[in-house]
Amino acid sequence: MKQIIRPIIYIRGYAFSQGEIEDTVATPYMGFNLGATKVRQLWNRDIVQHVFESPLIRLLKDHAYSDVYNDGDELTTGRRVSAKSVWIYRYYEAASKDLGSGERPPMEDYARGLHEVIEKVRDAVCGPASSTSANVQKARAAFKVHLVAHSMGGLIARSYIQNVFPNEIAVNQAEKDKGPPIARVFTYATPHGGIDLRAIGNIPSFLRFNNVDNFNEERMRQYLALGDSGNVNSLNNKFDSERFFSLIGTNYQDYSVAGGAASAAVGPMSDGLVQIKNAYAHGTPRAFVHRSHSGHYGIVNSEEGYQNLRRFLFGEFQVDVSLHIDEISLPAAVQKAKDKGHEVRASYHVESITRVRGARWDLNRRMVSEASASFVSQDRIDNKLPVRLFTGYLLKAAMMPRKRSLGFSIELGVLVPEYQVDKKWRLDDHYDGGYIFRDKLNLELDLKSNGLKLKYGWDSDTPNDATEQLVSNDQAGGAEYRIPVVRASKPGITSELVIVARPRDAA
Repeated sequence: MKQIIRPIIYIRGYAFSQGEIEDTVATPYMGFNLGATKVRQLWNRDIVQHVFESPLIRLLKDHAYSDVYNDGDELTTGRRVSAKSVWIYRYYEAASKDLGSGERPPMEDYARGLHEVIEKVRDAVCGPASSTSANVQKARAAFKVHLVAHSMGGLIARSYIQNVFPNEIAVNQAEKDKGPPIARVFTYATPHGGIDLRAIGNIPSFLRFNNVDNFNEERMRQYLALGDSGNVNSLNNKFDSERFFSLIGTNYQDYSVAGGAASAAVGPMSDGLVQIKNAYAHGTPRAFVHRSHSGHYGIVNSEEGYQNLRRFLFGEFQVDVSLHIDEISLPAAVQKAKDKGHEVRASYHVESITRVRGARWDLNRRMVSEASASFVSQDRIDNKLPVRLFTGYLLKAAMMPRKRSLGFSIELGVLVPEYQVDKKWRLDDHYDGGYIFRDKLNLELDLKSNGLKLKYGWDSDTPNDATEQLVSNDQAGGAEYRIPVVRASKPGITSELVIVARPRDAA
């Protein structure tokens, strides 16, 4: 199916001080044009140079998008603009002393302003609502945009989707049911669950200076129209979660705002400002990258962030990967204690790194050493609940020139835990960092036929190659593959890696 071209609207994140507001409104792209030249080497934290031009420039170069500036203004007055265009929602101009009132509006006003920008883009791309042309009216009815948001920008998008559009914009039930004119939403490091500090928990509601209370759960429930119950990170059935992506940063050490005081206050298992547990909207596809909230090693200014962005917006195939654990056996001595009636407790960490063929960056990275691995309790295993590893998207445009297949790999590790027997640690035979299972799986999605054919190979058998043809279980619109993940040792594991691959609906 031919992919439909959508305009992209970028929504920047929070500016704490008035000086930051003035700095951001003084730039045309409000941070979306910032690139980076430094990459932190993960194994020893040395720095190497890698030139990442910025998400904006890469969209222009890789996907032939254009900006909408000309002769000092936006191309919106009496001119038609290509749908392949990038727009910047300049919402902080209202709070600028130079360009606005100098007063910060409430979040709901930012959301209303987003609606005005979307309608401005619709007029520029499709033609005005007053047009009598049938083609213009057809184009307006089918019009949708992609939203790309960093940090608080994602909350502005949610306030529009969950509150302002259904309660203020939609004039009838049919319009509400159809939803806002948004195709997909991609959020970088958005505090969907609010911001928590180690010492005090959630940002207090009484901290209202500079709109800091925007990250307080009570205030969030107001501008997200969530009521008093349920998770604050819920989309509340106002938007299809499959069309909403959450990119989560895990590098808190390189967030240098306030001289490192912010990252110290928030602590590990965060990007330096947003804790991992708060950085995704409930039920949405997500990926983890070892990047900080912003700065030289920031999540927006990164190859990892951009590659997740472009694949989510334009990728032709969606791949969901989960680990289904049937059993993890215990060491012989621990099993013997359990057989005698002693209470045994253990929880497990699952590491995973996802890469695409030919790349030097990670599409998804969850590691114990970076405080981002999946935590799996024994109860979860006993109840046969799958461990969701990642959702990724494969893009034909990024395919290797001589290949007619999309290749990616999954590095998988299940660590040996520290066992408790009768609430006492049993460390007699424990060597920290040991693995129950560790291997890299190489996968190749064949595009030569209309069906989805997948080959695989473990590095322990065929390093860097995929040779075994997988037989799929047909799913609605796609295919499901099950690969045994077994190690018959003590401790050992009996499980399956479940991969669901399906073409995406371009419409």
